Amino acid sequence: MEAQARGLLETEPLQGRDEDTVASADFSSMLSEEEREELKAELVQLEDEITTLRQVLSAKERHLVEIKQKLGMNLMNELKQNFSKSWHDMQTTTAYKKTHETLSHAGQKATAAFSNVGTAISKKFGDMSYSIRHSISMPAMRRK
Repeated sequence: MEAQARGLLETEPLQGRDEDTVASADFSSMLSEEEREELKAELVQLEDEITTLRQVLSAKERHLVEIKQKLGMNLMNELKQNFSKSWHDMQTTTAYKKTHETLSHAGQKATAAFSNVGTAISKKFGDMSYSIRHSISMPAMRRK
């Protein structure tokens, strides 16, 4: 009962399905001729106001561009500032810090692994070099 009584008094915004219901309803048959004329006049007035607001907004945007030009601000400077701020903001996130730490640790491990492989290869080449020098210096052993 209370939910029914609240139906017309709800202050919640319309939900998607409510908007669809309202949009599909045909209210024109429920309006008197006087109400239709009032709504048409209101519609014309709203369209005029919207046009005026667009013109005002356009004028303000032009003024904004003029002021920025006088201050030496251009699109490239703004992009650089925005990029710098965004990069700084990203670097301060927890996710970035954790990822950076993980990749740094992985990089250290990879560096150590490559170093060990390099050392092993160098040692192997050193052993081969010794073996070749040793066999060259002992020709008698090669003939047998």
